[in-house]
Amino acid sequence: MMQILEKNNIFEYYNILFKEYPDVVKVKTLKEMLPKIGKNKLYKLLKDKEIYSKRIGKEYYIPKISVIEYLIKN
Repeated sequence: MMQILEKNNIFEYYNILFKEYPDVVKVKTLKEMLPKIGKNKLYKLLKDKEIYSKRIGKEYYIPKISVIEYLIKN
């Protein structure tokens, strides 16, 4: 039951937070979304899978929902 409540909260936040951003962002946009976190720390979060991303070539593609999940957890 708790997991269902958490999922509902994530979707509520999804409709409120970062609504002006696309569903999938790159690191430059992620830095705008999380301005208090340095670029090196962002790459560490992505590498350590604390924020889910998919790397294609040299670029990271980050679903907006992953950023919201990270904020809720921390």
